[in-house]
Amino acid sequence: MPDAEDVRRIALSLPDTTEKTAWSMPTFRVAGKMFATLPEEETSIAVRCPKEERDEPALAEPGKFWIAGHEAQFAWVRVRLSALEDEGELRDILADSWRQAAPSRLLEAHSRLGLPPAD
Repeated sequence: MPDAEDVRRIALSLPDTTEKTAWSMPTFRVAGKMFATLPEEETSIAVRCPKEERDEPALAEPGKFWIAGHEAQFAWVRVRLSALEDEGELRDILADSWRQAAPSRLLEAHSRLGLPPAD
């Protein structure tokens, strides 16, 4: 089961990522734009997820994903670390969130980041 140190290690391995404390919790930013946080005593993460897509994982796997009430109007979803299968799943979730926040120069330079290998 991935933990907060795995989140930190994986997030900081993504290009141009920094860690900054905000709202008394660790946040991770790409080129200054937040893409992940470690709320709830670091037992979950909040990641970017397009508002029109985030209901799907929350409904399909409510033990893993949920939408915090105070984030309902924003494009964020919460993920319980204890419900993740492995570090690979955590890496995929963080990389997807990173891609949503990264500027186009980084997306172009790292276009395959977090995507499955081509067949």
